Amino acid sequence: MPNQLAIRGGRPFSRASLTRWLRSTRGTRLLALEQCELEGVLPDLFGRHILQIGNWGNGLDLLKSADMPHRAVLGTLADVDAQSLVQPEQLPVANKSVDAILLPHTLEFSNQPHHVLREVNRVLTDRGRLLILGFNPHSLWGLRDRIGPRYTAFPQGARFFGVGRLGDWLELLDFEVEQVRRFGLGFPWGAARSVGEPFGLRSLLSPFMESYLIVAKKRVLPMSLIARLPRAQVRQLVPALSALPSASSVVPESGRSDD
Repeated sequence: MPNQLAIRGGRPFSRASLTRWLRSTRGTRLLALEQCELEGVLPDLFGRHILQIGNWGNGLDLLKSADMPHRAVLGTLADVDAQSLVQPEQLPVANKSVDAILLPHTLEFSNQPHHVLREVNRVLTDRGRLLILGFNPHSLWGLRDRIGPRYTAFPQGARFFGVGRLGDWLELLDFEVEQVRRFGLGFPWGAARSVGEPFGLRSLLSPFMESYLIVAKKRVLPMSLIARLPRAQVRQLVPALSALPSASSVVPESGRSDD
């Protein structure tokens, strides 16, 4: 029997709770930090269409550094700055039509995070990129959310997922994690750090940073319908036996008779 806690996610937040969080001091600082991290990744992505799934931030601010002609926010709340109102588990988007998707804490406030990832996998192109912003459940922030006292301005109903668990889910969907950036606010977290950087003090603190950014790409092998070319004909180095003169037709020089 599957573990229901591993399958189910959090609960969607309301418009009032999101507005309260974005207006709080910590929410404003964290949003600015997340936007700064995205500015270091989005300009390197190529394509025409990038989508943000979920209301987090102020309109297109999180996507403004993306060098793509079409940028849109598919939100989950009405009366919020978004191009469309959708359910993340059922996206009204054609298959393999989007080049990049951003999930800013969308999985943490979704009842069915697995379904969200499957929908993302469906609409992304074969070379598409997926970016996930999340909170680390192993940080002091995550510990405070579990045992309290909670930060009152933060929206209720979130369930935090670790980088390792998300990595397992993405691997099942044939995604390859390219980069993991860990960052947080204030002492002792320091500046953001990527997995794989040289060892140092930040390496010891990295697993406890409160936030992370995952960059993953679809791992799809292209199919080729080109027929197999015939093998080139090899010229014979030795003539066939039928082309050689038979032994009976050759008269030895010593066997000739003189008339």
